[in-house]
Amino acid sequence: MSLMEKLSTATQAAAQVAPKPLLEARGITKMLGTGANEFQVLKGVDLDLRPGELTLLMGPSGSGKTTLLSILGCILTATAGDLTIADEQAVGRNAEGLADLRRRHVGFVFQSYNLFPTMTALENVMVALDVRSAKVADPYKAAAEALAAVGLSHRANNYPSKLSGGEKQRVAIARSLAGNPSVILADEPTAALDSENGRAVMELLSEVAKDPTRAVLAVTHDHRTLSFADRIIRIEDGRIVADERPGDKVSDDHSADASAAPEYTIRKTDASRRDGTKRYA
Repeated sequence: MSLMEKLSTATQAAAQVAPKPLLEARGITKMLGTGANEFQVLKGVDLDLRPGELTLLMGPSGSGKTTLLSILGCILTATAGDLTIADEQAVGRNAEGLADLRRRHVGFVFQSYNLFPTMTALENVMVALDVRSAKVADPYKAAAEALAAVGLSHRANNYPSKLSGGEKQRVAIARSLAGNPSVILADEPTAALDSENGRAVMELLSEVAKDPTRAVLAVTHDHRTLSFADRIIRIEDGRIVADERPGDKVSDDHSADASAAPEYTIRKTDASRRDGTKRYA
């Protein structure tokens, strides 16, 4: 094998180990308020979302989770920092340009479902295709396939009032998938659901995240979702303070504590606040 062939093989292997992020955020800062009431919500956040992963963003109320999600989804603009989605820069775009980027590359799943009450499940998915100007030969078929992917073909002609909370959220996930966006952003997707439906929704998001062309980020307070995550990011006071992967377990002499909760290796992101390891309940 020639040197160039060896280099090519090594490059391909490295790419397989660390796929290129579908979303890259660098130095994201957000100021809110004016004058004496101005305050900093986000303080230089760096974050990547890689294809094939379900990432959870966790933190207390007021930590900046929802603001960060809105910036990553091109709903809000950052005061400073860079954001790239599917190799397209968000910085410098006007409102129309951000809306275009959002329509083409970002799918949203909301806590309150945000379904149109006068439209059937199928029509709710079809409207997402229309909003995204998705170029599909048969929108009806594409919407039906999205519902089938979330196990709701039999409920396609039902209105939201006839669907359970779990079914509504699955329609919302199907809608987010319409048009094949690169990134799915979910805001507290299990908050309004009971344990059984919450588990079903997380199982579905976990399956969606296995697509090698898509990344999924879910903001959540729900610790029942931890077992579904490929990666867990924690934010406090506008800063990322921990970045964990459940597979990177560490040993612990306290067997009783270890049996109560999984442990993860933490990448130190703020030396003044975190080092070593931490257990999440």
